[in-house]
Amino acid sequence: MASDDSLPTLKILLIGPSGAGKSALLTRYCDDEFDPESSAATIGIDFKIKNLAVRGKAYRLTLFDTAGQERFRTLSTSFYRGAHGVLLVYDISSRASFLTMERWFDEAEANTVEGVALYLVGSKLDKAEHSREVSSEEGQALADAHGANFCEASAKTCENVRRPFVDIVDQIVQTPGLLAAARRGRAVGTLAVGGGGGDTGDGNGYLGCAC
Repeated sequence: MASDDSLPTLKILLIGPSGAGKSALLTRYCDDEFDPESSAATIGIDFKIKNLAVRGKAYRLTLFDTAGQERFRTLSTSFYRGAHGVLLVYDISSRASFLTMERWFDEAEANTVEGVALYLVGSKLDKAEHSREVSSEEGQALADAHGANFCEASAKTCENVRRPFVDIVDQIVQTPGLLAAARRGRAVGTLAVGGGGGDTGDGNGYLGCAC
């Protein structure tokens, strides 16, 4: 891969209600770690960096994990500016979590540029057998209604964890004008970030990984 500084940078947000599993999903993807004892809610904004190759080209992802609690909404909305993609995450074992997703879609669509990549993720797939409250068909239907892609994933078992990240980058780079539109919308003084790990893809853009 090229050096981090020379890679095209994509800004991707993770949004959704508190407790949906956003932080666990991001930590599993970036660090390949899962802590079943960790349930602390994100305060404001957290972020991680990951390098990813899709369709033979490397990209640098800045991944922003936003707080789901209502008291942090004003802070979080400012981070939509300049976003290329948004992962909307709900908990498949919580119907209440799923029922908030229309509002999250509305917020994302109101605060991002036209054509932004949207991806709906049903998290905690490991609970599907005994605790599922939202069917995969319901998730797919909601995603379809908003022109978003969809999958279910589990940070605990690592199932499908990399899929939404790879797919949304693929969607971004295949959307004409999105990179330029997001660049124009980016605020002056956007948080600068550095460092990060590397990831390489196979010929289809999917990652070779242990999980």
